[in-house]
Amino acid sequence: MKTNVNLRPYNSFGFDAIAKYFVEINTIDDLQTLIKSGVLRKHKTLILSGGNNILFQKDVFDGLVVYINTKGIEILREDGNEVVVRAQAGEDWPEFVRFCVSKGWHGVENLAYIPGKIGAAPIQNIGAYGMELKDSFLQCEAMDLTAGDTKVFTKEECRFGYRESIFKHELKGRFVITSVDFLLKKNAPLNLEYGNIKAYLEQNGIENPSLQQLHDAICAIRDAKLPDVKQIGSAGSFFKNPVISIEQFEDLQQQYPNIPHYPDTEGMVKVPAGWLIEQAGWKGWRDEHVGVYDKQALVLVHYGGGTGLDIVELAHKIQDSVEKKFGIRISPEVNFV
Repeated sequence: MKTNVNLRPYNSFGFDAIAKYFVEINTIDDLQTLIKSGVLRKHKTLILSGGNNILFQKDVFDGLVVYINTKGIEILREDGNEVVVRAQAGEDWPEFVRFCVSKGWHGVENLAYIPGKIGAAPIQNIGAYGMELKDSFLQCEAMDLTAGDTKVFTKEECRFGYRESIFKHELKGRFVITSVDFLLKKNAPLNLEYGNIKAYLEQNGIENPSLQQLHDAICAIRDAKLPDVKQIGSAGSFFKNPVISIEQFEDLQQQYPNIPHYPDTEGMVKVPAGWLIEQAGWKGWRDEHVGVYDKQALVLVHYGGGTGLDIVELAHKIQDSVEKKFGIRISPEVNFV
């Protein structure tokens, strides 16, 4: 166990937050040993994966940061059109998607280039371009941080929702995901209907894209509108896309005929938060340390020298501004610590 570790390399915003205690987990045995030692009962604990969806609000985390860095991908079952693949929690998500696509396995391709680790993906039920993690999720193994026992969680037990799961609420801080099993297909129709996938393919003369071409297209689209966190700190999409009633949407549509939208559950409509933020005048805004990315209003950025509270303050201003203009209160997707 290390003391007074700077977490700057472990959070994509690039803030200098100091962990009072820090331990890296490279094997399941490491995790079991840590639990049995009783250390977790003595300190406030933060399980840290890729650090791509987290905002440190303070300069010091007065507790223990447990960094999950376990590795390994294996095929559990392959028959007919199905493949079941297990990935350890510390595996890089974009690399895992790239691996699956290279094998010709369908099910995660639209989630290409989302930064983070495997273990964090179910917690957030990550999603993009008309696909969510739950669509290919079979089950996951998680370890009880109190007893050290391993439990298997089915898709139903995870209670997935829009950027939600049981691990963000009832079981937050109690279990740590150690591996995830995916049910993938060798042949399946491609999902080209969301966002500007079709426009990109047409612009590049691709009429009948392959799985690899779709993956590469999504990577290119994301790369064009999201900052490189090695250059500019960010957590990707900062806010969730709000879901509103069809009645509220129709009222807004009378004022804003071109408002983009997507059907959600019955009687509800999803509106892009990035569009709302841009219409409220925030796209490209910046002060000395933080701002709103000029290519995608959904992304709040850290240019260096700032603190987590700078982002918190900016986020609150954006929320108030959007609510005043549209009557919609947008919610953060990022986890505040």
